Amino acid sequence: MILEMKVPSPGESITEVEIAEWLVSDGDYVEKDQAIAEVDSDKATLELPAEESGTITLKAEEGDAVAVGEVVCLIDTSAEKPTESASKAEAKNVEEPAVRDTPEKEVKKEELKETYAKGVPSPAARKILDEKGIDPGSLIGSGKDGRITKEDAVKSVPSMGSPTGGKRGEHRTKLSMLRRKVAERLVAAKNETAMLTTFNEVDMSAIFSLRKEYKEIFKDKHDVSLGFMSFFTKAVIRALQMFPSVNSMIDGKEMLSFDFCDISIAVSGPKGLMVPVIRNAENLTFRGIEAEVKRLALRARDGQITVDEMTGGTFTISNGGVFGSMLSTPIINPPQSGILGMHNIVERPVVKEGSIVIAPIMYVALSYDHRIIDGKESVGFLVAVKEALENPVELLMEGSPKKSLEL
Repeated sequence: MILEMKVPSPGESITEVEIAEWLVSDGDYVEKDQAIAEVDSDKATLELPAEESGTITLKAEEGDAVAVGEVVCLIDTSAEKPTESASKAEAKNVEEPAVRDTPEKEVKKEELKETYAKGVPSPAARKILDEKGIDPGSLIGSGKDGRITKEDAVKSVPSMGSPTGGKRGEHRTKLSMLRRKVAERLVAAKNETAMLTTFNEVDMSAIFSLRKEYKEIFKDKHDVSLGFMSFFTKAVIRALQMFPSVNSMIDGKEMLSFDFCDISIAVSGPKGLMVPVIRNAENLTFRGIEAEVKRLALRARDGQITVDEMTGGTFTISNGGVFGSMLSTPIINPPQSGILGMHNIVERPVVKEGSIVIAPIMYVALSYDHRIIDGKESVGFLVAVKEALENPVELLMEGSPKKSLEL
């Protein structure tokens, strides 16, 4: 029986996918549920499993865009699985190219006349080569008996803008459908929103102190690290509840506001940037947020993230600091209206109570859609985030770190 395998729908509103990579070859025997291909949609990269066991015949090439419901391969379910001994025998019987004895042919080389002049530059040529730092041994002289002439030296000096003998190769790689969609969304965000960015700085001393005291106990009890993301997520949720317009988006001629906080987190995956969503983050504890961040990051890294896990989101947090970024202007993730950019933490001199001290400082940035978020609200939002991060025990932990960390 010949089974036609069609492209399943990866999610609502997706009409086509792209064959990113075939994981099997034409004529291979595949097992049921074995991953046979990776397909790109405009939202994620997904694996395509075999629906039945049998011999596969591919009907699409890598890089082809195929519509949802289109046949991409055939599986002959009546084919028997080859045994290990049969496979070895088949490999052993592969005909090797015959080796024929061929009489060696003597290759006669024209003997070059060896003289004192060969490869030696003339005085004028040596002056030019010395000035330009060119080794005479790299040139072949055109003068009598192989002498390097002035003309040879002049020709060896590259003119302005000329290739200098270094590597000048190039190659083209087709962008995946996901990468092309990300590019389109970023350009649309720049062109279709009134995007502005406001900045502030955060003294991370209080969070450093909490992590130093509790991170080992936290990890031992919950099997997850106490990172910065849970503090930032908690601080963002508090600020979103204080400034609900930041937790809103434009829908036609209306402003759509949410009474929940679905926080998108930007993570780097093998196929590029992924933005999975932490649902109802306002209901999660520190442990719950850290566990969800870890789960989503691992799924993104392993290419297992689904469309549903990246759909929606009311606000985004992006951490460029893990790559060493000091400051940036993050681009809004449409149709959202705001994104918070985290950056690296650097010890800087700051003034506290009239004295200059050294403190771990992070610059933070809020990019927002000025069409529905006013400057007062954007600045107030970022100040609220700063206040919570600099006073986490009182504003994020209700005065009890052990209780909030479930220790």
